[in-house]
Amino acid sequence: MSLDKREISAILGSSMKDPFTVLGLHNDAAGYSVRTFFPDAVSVEIIDPKTNKVLAVSEKIDASGFFSATFPKAKGVFKYALNIKWPDGSVEKRFDPYSFLPVMSEFSRHIYNEGNHQELYNDLGSHLREIDGISGTVFAVWAPSAQRVSVVGSFNNWDGRIHQMRMLGSSGVWEIFIPGIELGAIYKYEVRKCDGSLILKTDPCGYSQEPFPNHGTIVSDLDSFQWTDDSWMSARSSENLIDRPMSIYEVHLGSWRKAGPNEEGDYLNYSDIAVQLAEYVKDMGFTHIELMPVQEHPFVPSWGYQVGGFYAVNHRFGTPAEFQAFVDYMHSQGIGVLLDWVSGHFPKDAYCLAQFDGTHLYEHSDPREGEHRDWGTLIFNYGRHEVRNFLSANALFWIEKFHVDGLRVDAVASMLYRNYSREEGEWIPNRHGGAEN
Repeated sequence: MSLDKREISAILGSSMKDPFTVLGLHNDAAGYSVRTFFPDAVSVEIIDPKTNKVLAVSEKIDASGFFSATFPKAKGVFKYALNIKWPDGSVEKRFDPYSFLPVMSEFSRHIYNEGNHQELYNDLGSHLREIDGISGTVFAVWAPSAQRVSVVGSFNNWDGRIHQMRMLGSSGVWEIFIPGIELGAIYKYEVRKCDGSLILKTDPCGYSQEPFPNHGTIVSDLDSFQWTDDSWMSARSSENLIDRPMSIYEVHLGSWRKAGPNEEGDYLNYSDIAVQLAEYVKDMGFTHIELMPVQEHPFVPSWGYQVGGFYAVNHRFGTPAEFQAFVDYMHSQGIGVLLDWVSGHFPKDAYCLAQFDGTHLYEHSDPREGEHRDWGTLIFNYGRHEVRNFLSANALFWIEKFHVDGLRVDAVASMLYRNYSREEGEWIPNRHGGAEN
């Protein structure tokens, strides 16, 4: 047997920071072994991925669902796939997530921990990838104090034991590439906190979310949209916009015009809003629109100022690609697009950033620094490099991926002053004794 009881217990208990040291292809004393864990499987065969020829039949070495197949030393490191037989008699070909090397580079992890990873959104979150000719999705999330993080969804029956991620060095970033996960798949992160309890979290860098009450993250693609605003983008980069007159129309997409009478529904989609809003804005003589936050938010009456998904487009009006089309159309009509951008606070909803890894990760632990009592929200801990990086990369994200023309930063005074809306004794002075942050 190539696995001992301690290793099996660690996987079953979901307490490993690197399950790749137990699962996948390993060099054992008796030869090379392929170790897999499928709790509901009847049998597992190791096959040649090109010919589908059976190379070995795995031995079930534990009733919980551990399988192992051993190959002689002469076999060496090799590519393989799996044939998994299920109780209903069906056989499914899969590629083993634990046979792939890390994707996020050591350099990217280093500059992220420094707070300088400007394109963080290309590493964290979920991304469709093809690795060694195999299609799937890479998942990566920052949760440095977690005992374990897993990707869960209908593809693994929401079982956090199946796709346990590995922490990459000391970066606090957990990652896994799961073959076969396609566009539109819904997932969450199952986080085991330091006290051993489990919580489910939406991906902080996910591009799209499910509606209330599930809030699962949806695997999305932002790079396949065919933009037609090349002339606008070229002019934007070459002209001095500061010297040009601007007339800005601020608008909340959810209430500007409705498709029906329902106060909390009957929303127009991004496509319909684009045509109607552009016509109105041009008729009124505005040069730009300023959208109240289009980021995902759980509480509709907040108008988007309590953001639950900083990298996700508001699902109530359509998909990320449909919002890209909204901006593209506005540019075709000669209208600039600005976004209200919230970087001062976030809501306490359990599914998003609050105590993300079981600790005060994105927020201050002391409520005198970490809580807006007026708004019932939490304040970002700007002293953490990774938190500042999360926000600065988010600003660039909307400009790069959605071609927006500028950001209006919300609640600036609340970020600048420690005593903002606080009585004496309810705030902590800076190291010079002042109120400035």
